[in-house]
Amino acid sequence: MARAKKSVYFCQNCGHEETKWLGQCPACREWNTFVEEKVTTVTSKTVKERKAVQVVTLSSIETEEDDRMLTSIAELDRVLGGGIVKGSLVLVGGDPGIGKSTLLLQVCQRLSAAGRKLLYISGEESLKQIKLRANRMGDFSENLFLLCETSLDIIRGIIEQQKPDVVVIDSIQTMYHEEVGSAPGSVSQVRESTNIFMQLAKGLNIAIFIVGHVTKEGTVAGPRVLEHMVDTVLYFEGDRHASYRILRGVKNRFGSTNEIGVFEMRKEGLVEVKNPSEFMLSGKPEHASGSVVACAMEGTRPMLMEIQALVCKTNFGMPRRTAAGLDYNRVNLLMAVLEKRLGLPLSNYDAYVNIAGGIRLNEPAADLGIVLAIASSYKNRPIAEDVIVFGEVGLSGEVRAVTMPEQRIAEAKKLGFKTCVIPEVSVKSVGKVEGVTIVGVKSVGEAISAGL
Repeated sequence: MARAKKSVYFCQNCGHEETKWLGQCPACREWNTFVEEKVTTVTSKTVKERKAVQVVTLSSIETEEDDRMLTSIAELDRVLGGGIVKGSLVLVGGDPGIGKSTLLLQVCQRLSAAGRKLLYISGEESLKQIKLRANRMGDFSENLFLLCETSLDIIRGIIEQQKPDVVVIDSIQTMYHEEVGSAPGSVSQVRESTNIFMQLAKGLNIAIFIVGHVTKEGTVAGPRVLEHMVDTVLYFEGDRHASYRILRGVKNRFGSTNEIGVFEMRKEGLVEVKNPSEFMLSGKPEHASGSVVACAMEGTRPMLMEIQALVCKTNFGMPRRTAAGLDYNRVNLLMAVLEKRLGLPLSNYDAYVNIAGGIRLNEPAADLGIVLAIASSYKNRPIAEDVIVFGEVGLSGEVRAVTMPEQRIAEAKKLGFKTCVIPEVSVKSVGKVEGVTIVGVKSVGEAISAGL
């Protein structure tokens, strides 16, 4: 058996491999993403004997309820699809300082208190730094073990020896394999490290969390193949300087990818927000024009949020458009509908549209809220405090139906809203709701008349 070193070129965006440098990646079509790395290949004329494999039927596989571990953090369990699945590999990404390590250390605290054996492996912090952070969270059980190491060979041996229920790797970019010649954090090292942790998770039936750094574009650093290899990808969203954090499931083989968890950063760590709608609407101004409450669905959870708009006369030949938390092109489209169908001369006005609280919203159900907020600011007429709206707006000015209107109205009733402006086609499916006046509209003109 002989070892040979050679140079290969990896795409930093998607992980595509080539034998020579290329200006454009043929897989992801990105420019100037190839980097050279030294890899060691093992050549041998002998062929290893293949292990005997057994083919089974789907009905013969038995699953148990104990296959999931509850973390006692309801928001995290919701995003994971009902708890941590044994033998799964979970990737947690987010901006620096947003709370990735804090959340995972809290998971270790809850699971170790429940009698689970956990191993926290850090390649970035010392044991004293982890202890200082843990002191702010409270007491920890003796079932939590710490290790500061970056060598994969040592880590693999300790995991196989200790056999914990859950392992936390912080972070994957600091791990290195001695047989891979490139530096830690490179494409080869990240891919090889993730592959080893995947084999350990499946072979030993343990759950492994790995922390991934993000690039300036907000994606996990390293090749996209990293996200394809893991079972679940969780992203932390929100401003690190703000108090709230949003944990979103981007990929989940064991549950929905539309669920989110809302947390608030405090001195003692991340505290789950059990009523995000009330949290997002806190501080809403009273009797102010350009402010309307809309309802969006995040998975199975309805969330009420305030849409704000400011329309003012432009001082230049080209009006300015700004959208924070919303799709910029979608806002321009809805303003064009208002100008064409209702005759509002918005081409001479600047428009600034914002989602209060800093959350991002891409659901079409927010269209009606954006339209009413812009019209309210333009006419300088406030919308009643107890009115909530949702509905998709088409290019003809029609208001189209959205999914799950019953859950949206139930959430609005819970927070004290008395009037719901919804699409006409959804009125029949909703029926009568005690204490709530339901107003069905067919066009944006009817919606503005009902809301203003």
